[in-house]
Amino acid sequence: MKVTLVGSRFFATSVLQALQEAPEVQIVGIVAPAADDRLALAAQKQGLPLHVLANPKIVPAEAVPEGTDLVVAAHTHARVSNEALARSKLGGIGYHPSLLPRHRGIAAVEWTVLEGDAIAGGSVYHLADGWDAGAVAAQDWCFVLKGENARELWERALAPMGLKLLTQVVREAARTGALPAFDQDPRFATKAPMVRKPVVSVDPQQPTHASLVVTVIGADRPGIVRLLSDRAQRFGANWTDSRMARLAGEFAGMVHFEVPRENADALATALGGLEGSGLRVHIAKSEPVAGPGMPRGVTLELIGDDRPGIVASLTRILSERGISIDHLHTELAATGGAVRRFKVTAHLRVPPGVSGATLRHELDALAAEMRLDVALGDEA
Repeated sequence: MKVTLVGSRFFATSVLQALQEAPEVQIVGIVAPAADDRLALAAQKQGLPLHVLANPKIVPAEAVPEGTDLVVAAHTHARVSNEALARSKLGGIGYHPSLLPRHRGIAAVEWTVLEGDAIAGGSVYHLADGWDAGAVAAQDWCFVLKGENARELWERALAPMGLKLLTQVVREAARTGALPAFDQDPRFATKAPMVRKPVVSVDPQQPTHASLVVTVIGADRPGIVRLLSDRAQRFGANWTDSRMARLAGEFAGMVHFEVPRENADALATALGGLEGSGLRVHIAKSEPVAGPGMPRGVTLELIGDDRPGIVASLTRILSERGISIDHLHTELAATGGAVRRFKVTAHLRVPPGVSGATLRHELDALAAEMRLDVALGDEA
């Protein structure tokens, strides 16, 4: 079975490795969106035929080598053209992280979580015209854990499931010379477009409430959180979001309260009174607003080998574009070798004048320079 693999990043590279371990499969071509993509680098290292897309949105016919039996798509945002599929004996298959026809679209995992689905799944489907509408070749399912976010669901269950299903279908096609095909039932189709979640947890339909963002720093001791919650409850405030940590023996916390406007000043005064207990308190007050000029929420994730300057370069790009950071989390993870992995997760507020394409272009350039993988939750 001669396979051309179209894809990107970790998932496509994992699929490449799995298919190479199957004795029935021969990789005859690799198609990647950029020369420094992880899949492209793996192809170059192994001397595999590589086609780098000139247009990252479509795979042309010439990208698929003559003699290809099957095109396999793994984490690709480029549509495999009909001309490219025509050069493959069995056409093409791809992996979609949902139980098709449910959640057709680019944000299937996010919509699985947003819709509160108790069961998630993955589908290997035939590449064809339409939005993830080709016949299904194989499916599997899993439970969604309570409190699990989209990234956790993908990494825990859906990515390993996709790797298993794609390998299973390709090996079966190699043995039988055919692909299973079960038509999707359009009655159960739902759409999963890119998610644009607002990152400020203020309900614009509740103008009777004000927001207080309270920052508290002081020597760590039991009862600090209790001091905050007691005062919030006294003035009818809702504790909506918080970040707290113990750093070098110091307690550092930030809390967002929604409080009835008539109680906002009294709560601020009460919280300010905590200064007398040895805490440093800063309070920012704002009114919930809405309108067409509001920033849109964007999620961002960067991951790659640790090196100096990643956060500095990222924040410079965001500052130059007037993009605010609502939440930023970084972590280092050991890989078992000398190099550690550095991961950045952020929620951003992007002004209306900055398009998703512009932001992606800037971040792709950073990712290429520092050999990072980048994922955005907004591609408008």
